[in-house]
Amino acid sequence: MDERQEIQSLRQELEQANYEYYVLDNPSMSDYDFDHKLRRLEELEAKHPEWVTPDSPTQRVGGKVADGFSEVRHRVPLESLQDVFSFEELNDFDQRVRDTLSGGVEYDVEPKVDGLSVALEYENGLFVRGATRGDGQVGEDVTENLKTIPSIPLRLPEALPSLIVRGEVFMPKASFEQLNAARELKGEALFANPRNAAAGSLRQLDPKIAASRKLDIRVFNIQWAEGKTFTTHTETLEYLQEQRFKVIPHYTCSTIQQVAEHIAALGDGREEFPFDIDGAVVKVNSLADRTILGSTAKFPRWAAAYKYPPEQKESVVEDIVVQVGRTGVLTPKAIVKAVRLVGTTVTNATLHNQDFISEKDIRIGDTVLVQKAGEIIPEIVSVLKEKRPEGTAPYHLPDHCPVCGAPVARDEDGAHIRCTGAECPAQRLRHIVHFASRDAMDIEGLGPAVVEALVGAGLVKGPGDLYRLQAGEVEPLERMGKKSAENLMAAIEKSKSAGLGRLLFAFGIRQVGQKAGKVLAARFGTLDALMSATEEELTAVPDIGGITANSMLDWFQNEQSRHLIQTLREAGVSFDSTEAPVGDKLAGKTFVLTGTLVSLDRKEASALIEAQGGKVSGSVSKKTSYVVAGEAAGSKLKKANELGIPVLTEEELMKMLSEGE
Repeated sequence: MDERQEIQSLRQELEQANYEYYVLDNPSMSDYDFDHKLRRLEELEAKHPEWVTPDSPTQRVGGKVADGFSEVRHRVPLESLQDVFSFEELNDFDQRVRDTLSGGVEYDVEPKVDGLSVALEYENGLFVRGATRGDGQVGEDVTENLKTIPSIPLRLPEALPSLIVRGEVFMPKASFEQLNAARELKGEALFANPRNAAAGSLRQLDPKIAASRKLDIRVFNIQWAEGKTFTTHTETLEYLQEQRFKVIPHYTCSTIQQVAEHIAALGDGREEFPFDIDGAVVKVNSLADRTILGSTAKFPRWAAAYKYPPEQKESVVEDIVVQVGRTGVLTPKAIVKAVRLVGTTVTNATLHNQDFISEKDIRIGDTVLVQKAGEIIPEIVSVLKEKRPEGTAPYHLPDHCPVCGAPVARDEDGAHIRCTGAECPAQRLRHIVHFASRDAMDIEGLGPAVVEALVGAGLVKGPGDLYRLQAGEVEPLERMGKKSAENLMAAIEKSKSAGLGRLLFAFGIRQVGQKAGKVLAARFGTLDALMSATEEELTAVPDIGGITANSMLDWFQNEQSRHLIQTLREAGVSFDSTEAPVGDKLAGKTFVLTGTLVSLDRKEASALIEAQGGKVSGSVSKKTSYVVAGEAAGSKLKKANELGIPVLTEEELMKMLSEGE
């Protein structure tokens, strides 16, 4: 392509990457690739200034403000930094600084925390507002979420009339591992890296969720200080430390050679930090010199960010092993010849899934390039096929679970391959937690921590074992005791009568959710009748398609499933439906609920609608029959009016339920 086409292509790629990073918190492009593409675009636009447009990524600092938070215009812009990718470019930066200033130059070197930049505002010593960086000029008000971070002081020892400081919010590596482990147990999508997790956590609308994520911060700059003067950046950091902020580690250097040495040392020791770093920041220490140097339209001339390139090394794939996760996903892992990467010895690398292996054609015996993705997870970048030994064969994941031997199945909407075993030991925790969850058998007091304790003590190996527990066995466990054990026994006993609808959902059959469980229970009445149903009889049930029907047939035929059912039958768990027979007053109608209902909550309203053959959807479309609007109805009501969809009050809905249309 010609240079004009390349400019257009780069702009589109970078703008999309900006949107995914800043708005969706779901980046698909690495920082390193983004930085190099931006550098290339800057070079092309410098060569052809007549082609520069106001909407080019080179003409702005960051992204857009997301919906859900009020806007905050920063009193002092939160500038981005000029990137340098080599020590030669670092020397060029130093030369530009020295050409402008007379006399010696002192620098401050800090690790560049890979997190989310924020501004914290204090008035008379009290924390009054916190905002994300946003586009540098306007950010999002995340005050309540920032208040949940214990390391942010809410009151300062010295009550200046006004103080604004800048810092980087991050998720500690240990917290990140704990969060992903908990999400895996619940069957939720995992975060790609701590930065993504921190950004997603800080932008939660519910501060309780942010509080549970155990975020932290390092403060690295004073943006504004009324009633206090400083001469150097080092003085500002010392003052911030006195004010009980967690301050970024920093090193003062008198020569660019010392700066380079500290940058190299930070890179070698990055594993020692509780946060991830993707580079080092170099700043002129004198605040007066900073004023002289000034800023360009995009970044200050007195600072630069040295970006560490991903470290890649050759290794050899000695074996490929398959692990089964808590949700049943088969994850292949390459055992590689030991190699040193980013300060640690790497002996294995993730292979993600079969598609990843096939795309790169990774085989046992191959020589490969290995790097740490996001500086955390070792992965294979490419295969050096010119070094491939003779006799290698393409690798394929097994068609049966390596842990329990049950058949595996590929997700219809993804690349994951899962074990279908109902009693697979690898999925034990996940199965039991799901079985006991509120929307399944609703066993109060049987959360993930208690389940882990029961499994760890060898008391349960699957959901069926819950009904064999004795209070005396449970009482000695951590966080239990006599009363808690008795309450748990009572909750387990009560769950026996939860009904077929809940039981079907508790089984964890693929494609069978809470709604499908209710519909099937209402249609067949008993588990035995459902197990005897043919594919044609199953697909005749509303909302049950061929994929769901086949998933159920396969599950009921599995030996582990039959053993679980027999165990529950012997324990006295009810296999009968508690669902009311489905009426037809609202058959063929789709409802959307919005706002706050007075006499019943949304779950109750949904159940009543479904009991009369209607469907409940979460979004408004042309296929929506009615929108039921309660108090404080929002965007769904607005869209209904735009599309001309009938809107019902709660009273009108109740009348329709009793009398029909």
